[in-house]
Amino acid sequence: MSDSFSIVDRHTLLTSYIFSIERRTVAHNGNNFDRDVAVHPGAVAMVAINDLDQVGLVRQYRASINKVLWEIPAGTIDASDDDPLFTAQRELLEELGVTASEWSEIAEVYVSPGWTTQLMHIFVARGLSFEGRTPDGPEESAAEVVWLTRDEVRGLLDAGDVNDATLTIGLRHYLGVNAGS
Repeated sequence: MSDSFSIVDRHTLLTSYIFSIERRTVAHNGNNFDRDVAVHPGAVAMVAINDLDQVGLVRQYRASINKVLWEIPAGTIDASDDDPLFTAQRELLEELGVTASEWSEIAEVYVSPGWTTQLMHIFVARGLSFEGRTPDGPEESAAEVVWLTRDEVRGLLDAGDVNDATLTIGLRHYLGVNAGS
């Protein structure tokens, strides 16, 4: 495979409050081609594990697919707080209503590199203190918070009710970690 690809031009087609769409012209072996790319500031997701070794999940509506999904808490990295850990701490309080004293990053994954630059930072949060939710927006306000045991998580995964990639990565990590560690 040749890695002589280079972006030779780009221009913004659309700007939203979260992402922009760029048309990028790429040069390769003397030819140019265009690709439209969703440029995203990045995001975070958290596997929050309480003292009972339960993981916190959210049931939340997503307009993009017009469905309610199982998710782990997650959020977009804002320009004002470009540190992924800071964003994770903010989002954990907003969505689950907890703060955590122990944090570790378990993965950085591109969500869908064929069309977006979004990089997802996935953290484990432990040492939880319940403070009360501070949801942001109608979807978060209407979301349901659920704490599941390992057996319940296995059942959810086995039933095929999980169709969110970040959730799958987070739950597989949770199941692979020794209880109480």
